[in-house]
Formats: sequence, C-alpha cells, structure tokens
Amino acid sequence: METTVQNQGPDRRTMTKKAISVAWPAMAESFFVTLAGMIDTMMVSSLGSYAVAAVGLTNQPKFIALTLFFGINIAVSALVARRKGEQRRENANEILLTALGLTVALCAVITAVFVIFTPQIMEIAGSNADTHEAAVEYFRIIMGGTFFSVLTMVINAAQRGSGNTRLSMTTNLTSSVVNVFFNYLLIKGNLGFPAWGIRGAAIATVLGTVVSAGMAVFSLFRPNSYVRIPEMIRKRIRMTRESIRSIWNLAYNSSLENIAMRVGFLATAFLAARLGTDEFAAHNVGMSVLGLGFSFADGMQVAAVALSGEALGAGLKKEAKEYGGICQRIGFLISVVLAFLLLIGGRWFFGLYFDEPHILDMGVVISRYIMVIVLLQISQIIYTGCLRAAGDVRYTLRAALFSVTLIRTLVTMLLVLVFNLGLHGIWLGVLSDQLSRFTLMRRRFRKGEWVNLRI
Repeated sequence: METTVQNQGPDRRTMTKKAISVAWPAMAESFFVTLAGMIDTMMVSSLGSYAVAAVGLTNQPKFIALTLFFGINIAVSALVARRKGEQRRENANEILLTALGLTVALCAVITAVFVIFTPQIMEIAGSNADTHEAAVEYFRIIMGGTFFSVLTMVINAAQRGSGNTRLSMTTNLTSSVVNVFFNYLLIKGNLGFPAWGIRGAAIATVLGTVVSAGMAVFSLFRPNSYVRIPEMIRKRIRMTRESIRSIWNLAYNSSLENIAMRVGFLATAFLAARLGTDEFAAHNVGMSVLGLGFSFADGMQVAAVALSGEALGAGLKKEAKEYGGICQRIGFLISVVLAFLLLIGGRWFFGLYFDEPHILDMGVVISRYIMVIVLLQISQIIYTGCLRAAGDVRYTLRAALFSVTLIRTLVTMLLVLVFNLGLHGIWLGVLSDQLSRFTLMRRRFRKGEWVNLRI
C-alpha cells in the first residue's frame, strides 16, 4: 500500500519547485543575516584590526553558550514538521509551548554564568593585551541580550518546521537592518549619538534582536500560522513530560554535536589568535566569507528538514529521500557559483576590510582554501539536515566528534604548532574537517536507513 502511495506522488519538477519555494526565503534570511554580520565587522574594522580580532574572539564562546538552544531548535523544527505530516496540529503547538518554557529557564542560567565569567572565558578564547578589554565589554553586552535572541530562534524554528520560512526571513532581515543602522549611529557617533566604539556595536546587535523577538511573538497570533498562541489558550495546551522527552531526545544529541563542533572551532580560533592580531583579523574575515556559503547551505537545509520531515510523517519514505537529493543538487550548483566568485574576487573582498598589503595577501591565500571548502560544506550541511529531520542525531553526533573535534583539531595543531604552516595550517585543518564530514554524511544519506526512524 505504501509503495502505491509513493508512486502516485508528485514528479521531480513539482518537488523541485516546492523545494525552491521553501528554501529561497530561508536562504535569503541566512544570506542577509550573514551579510549584516559582515557589514558589522566592516564597520568595526574602522576602529582598527584589534577591534575585528576582539569581536572575532567572542564568536565561538557565544555559540557555545547557545549550544543547548541550537539543539532545542533543531528538535522543534523536526518535530513540528513530522507532526504536520501526521496531521497532529495540537501536538505541534504543545511542542512549541514546551520548547518556549525550556528555553526561558535555560536562558536565565546560561546568561548569568557567561556574563559573570566573561573575563576568564575571553582568556581561554585567546585574548591578548590588544584585545582583552574590548572583547570582554562586547561579549558581556551580547550575552546580556541573549533572551531576545533565543526567543526568536525557537519561534522561528517552529515556523520553519511548518514550512513557513518567510517569517524567519522577515524577522532576521529586519533585525539585521536595525543592527546596521544603530552601528552607524553608535560606533562612530553619527547624527549626534555617542561614539561608543565596540560597545556601540554590541548594543546595536542587541537592539536588532529585541525587534526580531517582538515580530516573532506577534507571528504566533496570526490566523494563518500553523502554531498559534490563541490555539494554545483555547485548547488549554500545557507543557507535558512526553513533549519534554521528545524534544530532549533530539536536542540532547544535537547539543552534544554542537558542543563537539564548537570545541573544534574554538581550538582553530585559539590557534589562529596565536599567530598575531593581523593574522587573526584576516582569519575572522575568512570565516565571514565561509559564512556566506553556510547561509545558502542553511537555507537548503531548512527546506530539507521541513519537506523530508513532513514526508516522513506522512509515511512517504521515497519522497523524503527525493527531497533530500533535490536540495543537495541545488546546493551543489550554488557552491560552484560561490567558488568561481571567490576565484575572481577574493582580494577585492578582503580589500573592503583592510588596506594593508600583507593582510590582503593573507586574504588571497584564505580565499583559495574557501573555494574548495565551500564545495564540500554546502552538500554536507544539507545531508546533515535530512538525517536530523529523520531523528538520526546519534550518527550526526558521532560524525561531528570524529570530523570536527578530532580530525580538525589534530590536523590544525600538527600543521600550525609542529610544521609552522601558519594560516595554511589553519585552513588545511578546516578543509580536513569538511572533507571528512562530507564523506560520512553522504555515505549515511545514500545508505537510506534514516528514513525508517521514528521520532
């Protein structure tokens, strides 16, 4: 019976159109968020390379602080998509309500810990005399506004899981515009505002998240929203142990996976910081460029999670695999275009941030590595999204432990500390991670056992 249903499903052209319609808002969202971050870095660079390095030091600690929330968001997207396919709307609302409760409770604890221990955290991240004070000030302000960021994230995760990727695009795009606008006002003190430097950049970022949080909450009152606060009130939906268990079973492994990845990323950042302030500044801009590739991959991953998850909920296993394959092929075409743009425009791009010839030379070297990395990165992220949508989070955890925590860290340490390859060693380490993850995720996806899992 199941085979008959699948054979009567939509053709590949129809599925491709649907994948694009779900993916493009998510890609646009991630792209503009990444672009805003790059503009943010560009505006901060007007204060000097020390400022770029100081802000860069906060990236990995910030993501470590958000690890549990990333795990919850992955779980919410996968569960809402699956419940939509199963036509269990009330349970989807219960999942979101439970996730919101967990998020608020965890946020209070995590924010307090990271704000109190900011100086020690920045020292571990690799701060030096040039960057420590600025990094501490920036990080404390950013972490103080974490509540608004994680509130937006969990609501957008539920909306994405239901297929509504446009809301997430709108909230994050608005947040980015607000961020850039207040950067202009507060970093250098334009239009009569105080010139607060790095402190102004941090406040601008928080103001952007406040606006996006308000928009996200408002979306839960819209009549066409699949998950709605009025629905929760009318049906007296409450947090339940079953929903907590469902979220935690996915979030736990996804959070451990994220921690494993951040350990590898933090080790890379620490070793890059040891090379010098200019080298670390160039490295951080390179990571921003790599973030552009991630923005497109994230958009296609959102489509893969929503469409594959919904298909699996409806029992359409063949269709779930087909959606994953379609998203991966689209992602690969995008990665080829990005690699070509880096080939012809790498030096120009780094010239937007720096004037010093020796830093621009570093940028050219980094661009060459990113050209290759992006071809692997986008595909492996989409494969990972499909596995997460199915609940195959234990495998993605093991893959992250092996690729990021072990391979990336060991290769980078060997090439930088033993063979003294400098930035070449840093980026060869990143390449080794992406290659191993691509290989592992592609093999798992093609094997096809992930479609039989239940969540």
